[in-house]
Amino acid sequence: MGMGGGIGIGTIVVAVIAYFLGIDPTTVIDASQQINAQRAPQQAAREGAPEDEMGQFVSKVLGSTEDVWTQVMRAHNRQYRQPKLVLYTGAVRSACGMGQAAMGPFYCPNDEKLYIDLAFYRDLKERFRAPGDFAQAYVIAHEVGHHVQNQLGVMEKLHSLQGRVSKQEFNRASVRVELQADCFAGVWGHHAGNAKLLDPGDVEEGLAAATAIGDDRLQKQQQGYVVPESFTHGSSAQRVSWFRRGLQSGRMEDCDTFSSSAL
Repeated sequence: MGMGGGIGIGTIVVAVIAYFLGIDPTTVIDASQQINAQRAPQQAAREGAPEDEMGQFVSKVLGSTEDVWTQVMRAHNRQYRQPKLVLYTGAVRSACGMGQAAMGPFYCPNDEKLYIDLAFYRDLKERFRAPGDFAQAYVIAHEVGHHVQNQLGVMEKLHSLQGRVSKQEFNRASVRVELQADCFAGVWGHHAGNAKLLDPGDVEEGLAAATAIGDDRLQKQQQGYVVPESFTHGSSAQRVSWFRRGLQSGRMEDCDTFSSSAL
């Protein structure tokens, strides 16, 4: 789906994920609408096998998610399409528009790629106080969760709401999408744990990361008060709850946030 002069599904997803770091989604939307007027990023993005230590870590985690989701999707008679990884610095042009480091990691459904600025992990440790390998892995697994959603048609359903519902209703739908991605991250963590890929204390790191990036926590830090109707990802408690649900069961069907009356 082309960007054109409007806001496509890619822009919606990027804008929703932008709130992951406490960024006003409207700034992302404005940027996407002006993309044709922007210069290409000065530092080229890198695809393929990274050579640096952090890049190799991200690639290893992504490989683990591919193994897990290939098995999980096969159990549901589906074939898993592996996403591509793009590492970038500063800014990158994606099929969803221009991505910038301040947005944090994001997934673009239009090209099925995960865009990772490795400097984000410094922010995760220093700004959000959620250090540790598994905290970093949780973020990647969350974005992979969006890739799974894209294959299940969830992103298309979110896009179909654009212009048909109020901003508050769209925000509520976005929360359910994001919490499901958290639960999917937990599903990966469950199977990674069974495969002995996790060390003692890793789960606590993931839970700490989920807590640190709840909408209520971010809003409190930014503006000193909380506006629940503007949530796009869910509260810290909700994010931890759904991540833990996937972590405990390892079942994709237990991540149906859309049928749940209480989040």
